[in-house]
Amino acid sequence: LLQSGQHSWLAGLKTLLLNVSRAVTRDVLITFSPTAGPSRLNTTEKGKAGKIHLPREIFQSLGSQTVHVVVTVLNIQQLGMFKEINQTAQVLDNTVLGITVGESSISGLQDPVQLTFAHRELPQGLTPQCAFWDPSKGQAGGWCSSGCVTQPGDKGTVCFCDHLSFFTLLLNPALDVPTAKTVMAVATAGCGVVMAFSTFTMAFCIFIRCRFRFEETVRINLGLHVNLVGSLFLLNLAFLLNSGLSGRTHPRTCRFLGGLTHYCLLCCFTWTALEGCQLYLLFVKVLGTYIHRYLAKLCLVGWGFPVLVVGVAGIIGSYGKYSIQTMDHQVIAHLCWITSKHLLVHYITNCGYFGLIFLFNMAVFGVVTQKSCSLQGTGAVQGYHKPWKVALVAAGLFCLLGATWALAFLTYGTSSEAMLYLFTILNSLQGIFIFIWLVVLYYPKTKETTGSLSYIIRHDKTTTASQG
Repeated sequence: LLQSGQHSWLAGLKTLLLNVSRAVTRDVLITFSPTAGPSRLNTTEKGKAGKIHLPREIFQSLGSQTVHVVVTVLNIQQLGMFKEINQTAQVLDNTVLGITVGESSISGLQDPVQLTFAHRELPQGLTPQCAFWDPSKGQAGGWCSSGCVTQPGDKGTVCFCDHLSFFTLLLNPALDVPTAKTVMAVATAGCGVVMAFSTFTMAFCIFIRCRFRFEETVRINLGLHVNLVGSLFLLNLAFLLNSGLSGRTHPRTCRFLGGLTHYCLLCCFTWTALEGCQLYLLFVKVLGTYIHRYLAKLCLVGWGFPVLVVGVAGIIGSYGKYSIQTMDHQVIAHLCWITSKHLLVHYITNCGYFGLIFLFNMAVFGVVTQKSCSLQGTGAVQGYHKPWKVALVAAGLFCLLGATWALAFLTYGTSSEAMLYLFTILNSLQGIFIFIWLVVLYYPKTKETTGSLSYIIRHDKTTTASQG
């Protein structure tokens, strides 16, 4: 037994070495704990330590020679090992258990190895999952649950694995059944609300763009809004089709639905970024140059760029069936989406892409807010000083720039249930927010007024020109 603290590189490592011959007629039983390490089973110990059950099958398959059984308990917090990239799950007590018998690799056991991880009642919102370290996963290795079955309990979790390796018990953030069903119901109803108000918004923008004579800046803005709201409509429609058809579709059809949903999501993100770029050109580059067929070029980027991304992801086989599971591993919904084997595609094309867009748009939002406040202070914009209208402009821009999507980054962890509800509800109301915002700001009240945003921009241009 190696006592921790003897050497710095041995800190957090405890090992038990047993000599076992082929003539074993009984299973081998060992106990382990994060503090005391592994030891031979003490029958008087109840619930204070984990247990290892090695079946006879392991030793009967070996030669006649005596073999070494090595059981190692590692504290990965001290050793700094077994760290998976982008890992959201917690490792129980920072403990990893390694088991080797002889020098050969053992797998495909009919009678599985039983590992009992002792623990108290787990916090709400966490689900245990037995896993082993797979060096071939990703670039630096990662946790995998293939070949292991998890049996949760109140005072411990039992893992049944058909091979020997380095094992641990992962605590994954997950939903319970009532919460998951409620969130799915809210999301489904929210899709209908977003689609309805997206239709109203597109009809309203097209109507006032054709009915009233706006300056070119406002016409481009309205065209941008139509495309953004159109991408929202398609995204929610794709989600409804996905959730309704994914459970009984052909694999090829499922791959198509997964790619379509991913494309609509990327279109929504891209048009959000283009809204931010347009606001930047209007409020920062006030005296910009004329761009021929500007809106058509924006459409080429907004609808064309996601085609390239989805095309590359489809070539490498990223799309397929994806299951949403609860704490007790019940499947709540099947979706056609990016498969678990290609999570890197999700992190890069969705999380990373939106993260960059969100940072840029929030910087633009700060500039726009500062410009508006400075114009309010100088009194240049008359009739725009009402607090409710200022708040409405801020809230509308916040939704228009995709800030509600940022809540998705907060829906991981033990306290994510409230954030998950907030994210689902706010995104369901996004279509209503944008519709009300556009009606209040863009519908002409008099022949001279052409919308509050264009009014601010026009006065900002006048002020900038006079200062120059």
